[in-house]
Amino acid sequence: MSDLTPNIPEVVEELRGIFERYEQALIDKNVDVLDATFWNSPHTIRYAMHENGYGFDEIHAHRVGRPAGPGIKEKRLRLEILTLGRTMATVNLEFKIRGKDLVGRQSQTFVNFPGEGWKVVAAHVSVMDKAPVW
Repeated sequence: MSDLTPNIPEVVEELRGIFERYEQALIDKNVDVLDATFWNSPHTIRYAMHENGYGFDEIHAHRVGRPAGPGIKEKRLRLEILTLGRTMATVNLEFKIRGKDLVGRQSQTFVNFPGEGWKVVAAHVSVMDKAPVW
């Protein structure tokens, strides 16, 4: 079994950089960066607020059609990065929904593919169904 040591500091920082690049690409509508962050596979899944993307091609089509801009995230509440060795990681973000007293949640599962680097294989964005306790 490979080494699954949690949160090796340099691996956490590498994932943090990839995540921040992805978040900025959402604002800028940089489809090349968004696409490069996800595994180019029919097995990749992204559940978003108003669509389900099954496979890289569906995820890409949604990205091309969405507007640029700050999106629904008004304020970050909590960012959690968990790396397991140098091959698997999860990134989870809790955020305040822009203009509403609601909390959104975003999760991404990453795999470090040989020759390709870190890629999201599954992602999910949702909103809690009741107002948060601040």
